[in-house]
Amino acid sequence: MTSSFFSMASLTGLLGGLLIGLSASLLWVMNGRIAGISGITGGMFAAPLREVSWRGAFVTGLVIAGAVGALLEPSVFGAPTTLPFAQLLAAGLLVGTGTALGSGCTSGHGVCGLARFSKRSLFATLTFIGVGMLTVAAVRALHGGAL
Repeated sequence: MTSSFFSMASLTGLLGGLLIGLSASLLWVMNGRIAGISGITGGMFAAPLREVSWRGAFVTGLVIAGAVGALLEPSVFGAPTTLPFAQLLAAGLLVGTGTALGSGCTSGHGVCGLARFSKRSLFATLTFIGVGMLTVAAVRALHGGAL
C-alpha cells in the first residue's frame, strides 16, 4: 500500500485555508476591515446604511458557500443534529455572549488577529480552544464517552 504525503482531505483543507486567508486579506486591503464574522454579522443590524451592503454581501457569500459545499460534499458537515431546539438556541446564545465578552470570535481573533500578532487575539484564541476542550471533556464525562 502506498501513501501520498497529501491526501485529498489535506489538499481541500489547504485550499480552504488559502481561500480564507485570501478573503480576509482582500477585506482588509479593500475595506480596511477585519474578517470577524460576529462583528460583521452584528454590524448588519447596528451599522450605518453604507456599511450594511458589504456586510450583507459578506454574510450572503458565507451562506452560499456553505450551501454549495453541502450540495457538492454533504459528508463534510457530519450527521444532522438530534439535539432539541431549546438546547441549540441556548448554545447559540452562549456563543453570542462569549463573542460579545471576548470582543470577537474565532475568525476575528484566530485568523485575523493572530496573523497581525495581536496579544489580545492570542489570549482570546487560547481561551476559545481551552474552553472548547473542557466542554468536550465534560460532555463526554456526563454522557459516558459519547457526544
